[in-house]
Amino acid sequence: MYVTDRMAQLAVAIGRVVIGIIFLWAGLEKLLASGAEGFSAAGFLQFGTNGTLGWPFVSGQVAEGTVFNPTHGMWVSLATSGVMPVVNFLVVAGQIGIGVGLILGLFTRFSAAMGTLMMIFFFFAAWEFEFGIVNQHLTYAVVTFGLAVVGAGNYFGLDAVVGPIFGKRFRYWLLSGEPHGEVPAA
Repeated sequence: MYVTDRMAQLAVAIGRVVIGIIFLWAGLEKLLASGAEGFSAAGFLQFGTNGTLGWPFVSGQVAEGTVFNPTHGMWVSLATSGVMPVVNFLVVAGQIGIGVGLILGLFTRFSAAMGTLMMIFFFFAAWEFEFGIVNQHLTYAVVTFGLAVVGAGNYFGLDAVVGPIFGKRFRYWLLSGEPHGEVPAA
């Protein structure tokens, strides 16, 4: 896909940068605000993954501790496993890397794909349906997917600058593809 209108290209670039700032901010907040003990997702995974449901599935008062999330057990077992240091690192480094990649428009498809994957994980872990199916995690997943599809780094991003250095397949899958939307031959 190639965006030809200059104002639309600017809108894509602004959207890419704004979403990048959101990811970068989230990662830096975890990195800097965690203190000496460092960031840990274990608390969220153990106690924040019960999920919520809203009308028409649930009405009235819900008993404390009710688990709506069918994936809750998986997240709790992950929180109590030995892989939490890896998970904690991947969340922080992932958010910072995704943010920087999107802000700069560098490795945009890879950054956006990883952002989509991260937000889908967060969507299923949180299972927040009190106000319907659309929440911030799903919204960010859809937006980052759109940034990957449109090749957002080709518009005021570094992918357009460094793209000619790399081969077509590398550009297509990791950068923002060809500036004119050409798909490389298999």
